[in-house]
Amino acid sequence: MSSSPVYDVCVVGSGAGGGMVAKVLTEAGAEVVMLEAGAPWDTRTDSQMFAWPYESPRRGAGTERPFGEFDACIGGWELEGEPYTVAAGERFDWFRARMLGGRTNHWGRISLRYGPADFRRRSLDGLGDDWPIGYEDLKPYYDALDRLVGLFGSVEGLANEPDGIFQPPPRPRCYELLIKQSCDRLGITCIPSRMSILTQAHNGRSACHYCGQCGRGCRTGSNFSSPTVLLPPALATGRLTVMTNAMAREVTTNTSGLATGVSYVNTEDGKEYQVRARIVVLAASACESARLLLNSKSPRFPDGLANSSGAVGRYLTDSTGSAVAGFVPALQDGIPHNEDGASGMHVFMPWWLENAGLDFPRGYHIEPWGGRRMPHFGIFSGIEHYPSGGGWGPSLKEDYRRYYGAVVGFSGRGEMIPNADSYCEIDPDVVDRWGIPVLRFRFQWSDHERLQARHMQQTFRQIIDDMGGTALTPEPTRADEYHLEAGGRIIHEAGVTRMGHSPTTSVLNADCQAHDVKNLFVADGGPFVSQADKNLTWTIMALAMRTSRYIADARNRGEL
Repeated sequence: MSSSPVYDVCVVGSGAGGGMVAKVLTEAGAEVVMLEAGAPWDTRTDSQMFAWPYESPRRGAGTERPFGEFDACIGGWELEGEPYTVAAGERFDWFRARMLGGRTNHWGRISLRYGPADFRRRSLDGLGDDWPIGYEDLKPYYDALDRLVGLFGSVEGLANEPDGIFQPPPRPRCYELLIKQSCDRLGITCIPSRMSILTQAHNGRSACHYCGQCGRGCRTGSNFSSPTVLLPPALATGRLTVMTNAMAREVTTNTSGLATGVSYVNTEDGKEYQVRARIVVLAASACESARLLLNSKSPRFPDGLANSSGAVGRYLTDSTGSAVAGFVPALQDGIPHNEDGASGMHVFMPWWLENAGLDFPRGYHIEPWGGRRMPHFGIFSGIEHYPSGGGWGPSLKEDYRRYYGAVVGFSGRGEMIPNADSYCEIDPDVVDRWGIPVLRFRFQWSDHERLQARHMQQTFRQIIDDMGGTALTPEPTRADEYHLEAGGRIIHEAGVTRMGHSPTTSVLNADCQAHDVKNLFVADGGPFVSQADKNLTWTIMALAMRTSRYIADARNRGEL
């Protein structure tokens, strides 16, 4: 008889969803084991937020950190020994984080609630499917999340952009003030950003000191990440066991069809181990959780665990993305000053139009960028777009001083509608370094997304023109030139274990509980029924909190 412990809950993944599940369930009294495929990470000791570029032996080039050597990101689209495949003639770039806390260490902290319309899009325009829950079901958890984590923003009363419980936003930078003026003239809504970065001390964490390097991991804990906000209180209960370098292979089951735990490979010694648990929660990221379910085959589940509907891996979406940069003469010869601020944008443009008069459904929001930031990796990326003149020597330096800060850019992040041609499945011929079958992707944008990207391009150029500037790239004229980013590049994959009322068309019920396996849950982007024109993280965490409280209540009732 095995002497290994039987935990109440096994959580796979330590990021936004997994960290929230661990916090809620340990505080509810559960003994939890967490499996994380990557290495340990602690911002207090591992962050290099104050390092100068010249301190890098590789001049900042990415190694296992694709966004720069000092960035708080271990992972990327291509990982040695961890391949994935894509169908011939198609493209999907799959991002994987391999560190404690996952992508919460280096994400943009854009923290947007889904709006009432986002949960019932099919009812509104006949496309896709409605969620089995509505905004009012999730609102108490958004509110609790705001109070727990803290974010800045402003109360605006916009119909499908729900307000939260906000700290004061930072003031706009110079170029953002000009953008705001142009947007006002053009009738484009432009409001303060909503980001999980503290502008006031909160829950024992200090306010942001505006170094602008959130992507390196915040030593003061002023921005949100799972290892600084969610995991410490879970560990403080004494009921959380964290196992890093633990690559999940499959969810194990018994003859009754219930989950009994997770088998994993220790990536340091290459050996396989197993943890036993009464409840399993997958929060490995949407496609990783789908891969795990598809690889968990047995006579009872020949097509993969919780996949009687055939929906595991289906309805794959990513945010649409397109961008334009422009040179604005009004910003040249600027007075040198510090515009670092909170990392990322201080203002943004939520979707402001009705689709009735447009040639595409759904919408997008706009993320502006630019300014005079303190030098760090990437600050002169795209410098070839600046006006030329100096050549070399003193005149080149003078041109840099003259033009630095005179380029602004706009990136769109929009809603993709699920389609039958976008999904992931197990590749029958390829395994990773540990012998685990890998995912094969099929991915197609539809005309809905291509026309949305064209509208992005037109809008961004209109703003640049109103600012008195000139776009630095020619306007696209054909559908294949709308500069729509490849699937996966925005890193917002969702939908591959979607929730729904019917077990014949969905993987999970309204509580993110598998229809086929009552003690199996998913708490990442996989349960999403629609993508929306918002970043996913705030909804992942609110939904994970809701799922965790359901699990805790069901345990108390003796149902799990």
